[in-house]
Amino acid sequence: MTPVALTIAGSDPSGGAGLQADLKTFHQFGCYGMAVVSLLTVQNTVSVDAVELVSPELVRRQLEAVTTDILPGAAKTGALGSAAIIGVVADWARQSGVPLVVDPVMISKHGASLLAEEARQALLDQLLPRCTLLTPNAPEAARLTGLAVEDRDGMRAAAVRLRTLGAPAVLLKGGHLPGPEAVDLLLDEGGEVWLSAPRVDSKHTHGTGCVTAAAIAAGLAQGLSLEVSVRRAKAFVAAAIREAPGLGAGHGPLHLFAGFPDA
Repeated sequence: MTPVALTIAGSDPSGGAGLQADLKTFHQFGCYGMAVVSLLTVQNTVSVDAVELVSPELVRRQLEAVTTDILPGAAKTGALGSAAIIGVVADWARQSGVPLVVDPVMISKHGASLLAEEARQALLDQLLPRCTLLTPNAPEAARLTGLAVEDRDGMRAAAVRLRTLGAPAVLLKGGHLPGPEAVDLLLDEGGEVWLSAPRVDSKHTHGTGCVTAAAIAAGLAQGLSLEVSVRRAKAFVAAAIREAPGLGAGHGPLHLFAGFPDA
């Protein structure tokens, strides 16, 4: 049976991030992809010029329409924009029981806000307890926990705090931190796993968080374990950065047709 994965995310018309990148990633991993739109952006590799939220009711109706007809094996969220939309997604996750990877997108690669400040608490209170995995980068983890995330000790402390706040598992991505290796931490009830890959010196990293979460969701939809899904996603993203096509004048997209080694 064909595995099915769902993205609940914003639209990036340049195709490098958001639901467009998620759908490409699902396809690359052999999953049938579905998409529920949470917000629209006016952006390219250089800037985000506008953000417009879809109404919470329309998000709810999209979710109901697609998942009552085709139930996904896993889902992931991207930019949700508001507390009301977070509430809709949390209610759906509770009712459906579908494994959910939450990428807590707050700020775009260009520095534009993609989550209202008042929605931060809704994300913590409503979505963390409903997710299978939370995938913050270091700045997002710092903002969610109030802790400094500047090294491995900070990563561990923030991941522990996020589990205390309700996330059953956390993948804290260390790509923003200095060093020759891009180091991530996977923390769940089984303990901690550190994942490392050589850092690629490139400005073409638009959509890395989206692609990571989508790749993990694809693995879960295929019945893989969380750790295997995470390892495979990291290998894919590393290859996609190395092979980035160099498109655009700013932060360009990854190469989403990249080959990747077995994790």
